[in-house]
Parts: sequence; C-alpha cells; structure tokens
Amino acid sequence: MKYKIIDFSKFSYIKIGPKIKVKIINEDNYDNEFLVGNATNTLISPNAKNIGILDERYDFIEYKNGILKIGGKTKNRKVYRFCRDNNFGGFEFLAHLPGTIGGSIKMNAGVKNEEISNNLLAVNQKEKKEFNFSYRSSNINEPVFEAKFEITRDYDKNLDIHLKNLRKNQPKLPSLGSVFKNPKEDYAGRIIEAVGMKEMVKGGIKVSEIHANFFVNIGNGSFEDMIYLINLAKKRVFEEFGIKLEEEIKIV
Repeated sequence: MKYKIIDFSKFSYIKIGPKIKVKIINEDNYDNEFLVGNATNTLISPNAKNIGILDERYDFIEYKNGILKIGGKTKNRKVYRFCRDNNFGGFEFLAHLPGTIGGSIKMNAGVKNEEISNNLLAVNQKEKKEFNFSYRSSNINEPVFEAKFEITRDYDKNLDIHLKNLRKNQPKLPSLGSVFKNPKEDYAGRIIEAVGMKEMVKGGIKVSEIHANFFVNIGNGSFEDMIYLINLAKKRVFEEFGIKLEEEIKIV
C-alpha cells in the first residue's frame, strides 16, 4: 500500500490543515477514503482521518474522434490550456477554476451556465445518465478516475474573456473559493454582507471585503476560525432572512 505525507497547511489552497499520512488511491485499492484532489475547496480538520489522493497515473488527457478522455487527477487549468490550444470549445470556464477534473465533476463546478457536466459523456466507464447533476453538486459517491467528454464546438475567445472578467471580483488571498452555494434567486455573498459580516475577522480568517462569500486566510488562520465564521454566517442569515445556507466547500 502506498502512502505519502502531506502538510495541508502548505498544500491546501487556504493553507489550513495538519501534516498527515494520506493513502495514494487507484482503482484496485480504494476503500471509501475521502479524496482531497488539490484541496481547493476542502477544509481539513486537525483530526482528519481516512484521507486519500489519486495516483499520478490519473493525470492525463487523450483525444480521439471528437472525444476527450481525461484523468481525474488532471488539473482544470491544464485541461483549459489543452482545449484552447487545440481549438476545442466547452472548457473556457476552467481557466480560473482551481482543482482537478475529478473534483470538479463531483461538485459539478462551473461559472454561471457553463458547467463541467454539460459536455460530459461518461465517468469511470459509466454513462452520464447513471448520475444526477444539479447546481454545484452531483450524486457521484465514488472516485472519478477518468471521464469522457464530447467536443461539440470550437474554442470561443470572446466567451473566454467574458468568463475571466466575471472572476475579477474574487480575492487573491488564500481561500477555498465560494464557501456557500447561492440560494435560489439570490447570492450568498450579498446576504452575508447584508447581515453585517463583510470584513469580519476571526483569528486569522477574514470575510473578504472584495466578496463576502470568500473567507480568506490573512495569516495563521485555523480550522476553528473558519468553522466559527461559517456557523455565524448560517445563524445570522437564517435569523434575518429565513434562508438556510448550504456549504459549497467540503469539511473533513
């Protein structure tokens, strides 16, 4: 069995987490471990256990007859560059989405109407119709070792520029991206700001002054700091608006 030591205070995008032994996962040894991908949207607790990361063999891109086959460990930005350089459309939105294809498929990542599931054909040899996809979620409960996508149009430079402009209002400090899913017909950032939490600081974590749905690490932020602000946001928003915020990030 292969393992590696990962220091999540350096590996995680928000720079929070313990230094722990992580199992290297393949199709033969998976045993219900929680896969972290690049830890771009996962908050790792000090007591996290049973963590896995995909083997390097799942970092690949293959193209044949209008079909892209991509390994689950392949970084989104690598896929974006490959598609742009080969004039393949449908992946423009990946330019500013950190993380891997596997994680993006499981959470149905996207920007506005552009979602990873749009051109998806299959996951792990199973047809797309065997799974359910909705806003920033899916019912996939297994590791994504590989996926197949259909190329249906050419690369769209104007769409690429438009989607990149939409991301300009996002903070540059370490974060996990959007903490909460947008409620129906509203925006999590707007209502978190409306309950007075924009720019709030707890320890080393701050509710960003740029976008209130981003909680950023301003230095030595902790798991406990993040949980405090997450719970406070949920409490205040429910009391003020009757809305139950649902996390977009994963907490392990």
